[in-house]
Amino acid sequence: MFTVRTVSDLRAAVGGWKRAGERVAFVPTMGNLHAGHHSLVTLARRQADRVVASVFVNPTQFGPNEDFGRYPRTPDADAAGLADAGCDVMFLPGVEQMYPFGAERCVGVHVPGLTDVMDGAHRPGHFDGVATVVLRLFNMVQPDLAVFGRKDFQQFRVIEYLVRDLSLPVTLIAGETRREDDGLAMSSRNQYLSPEERARAPEIHRTLQFMREAARRQVPPAAIAAEAGKRLTAAGFVVDYAELRRAEDLAPAVAGDAGVVAFVAARLGSTRLIDNLAL
Repeated sequence: MFTVRTVSDLRAAVGGWKRAGERVAFVPTMGNLHAGHHSLVTLARRQADRVVASVFVNPTQFGPNEDFGRYPRTPDADAAGLADAGCDVMFLPGVEQMYPFGAERCVGVHVPGLTDVMDGAHRPGHFDGVATVVLRLFNMVQPDLAVFGRKDFQQFRVIEYLVRDLSLPVTLIAGETRREDDGLAMSSRNQYLSPEERARAPEIHRTLQFMREAARRQVPPAAIAAEAGKRLTAAGFVVDYAELRRAEDLAPAVAGDAGVVAFVAARLGSTRLIDNLAL
């Protein structure tokens, strides 16, 4: 594996592969990689001849009071992990490569509807930043396929909408959520948790499992959501949302819906955790 930092060097590498008839997969990340990210690279490796992974902490998807400044940057460890997972190129751009006119003056992208609920409602502008940077990365890499994790399910749906609406020639693949032994979804933000908070954090997954079992017993979705919120609050979380939504369009689930997903976003101390579980 080798590392490139400019769009011109990236395009030179990808262009050579494509001229040779090779299929290119792309895994976008914000770095500080863990086994969940590595599993996405492994999945991409199975689907393509070459794999590009980007490492870029994107300023446009962080709100003014969020953790952009302290988000961990570990490029050397990221490079080692990507190489072991089978990546061919790590794209490590600076802000000036991603946003030539500056992040405040960039051309932005807004995906309507899907970005107004859940994380979109609690983090205004977040998905505009996600859509903007993903579109830029797709343009830079020109991949045949791109792999994202299901832990960020709402993000995946937003990017699906973006790809379909703009007729982008990219096939999207969703990788399964990787979990710790106690059920906590792997996340770069888990390292912010104190030991006491880390011990409580798996209650999110247990609550999602409760939501799934209650849905199978045909408990009304509103009652499930209310009880899930109570469980998390009792465990010491500050709950942003605990909801059942249709997987297809993220509309609120009603009794009898098929293809429903349970979603949770909640805070322990200063750390915000998200997770979901298909019902």
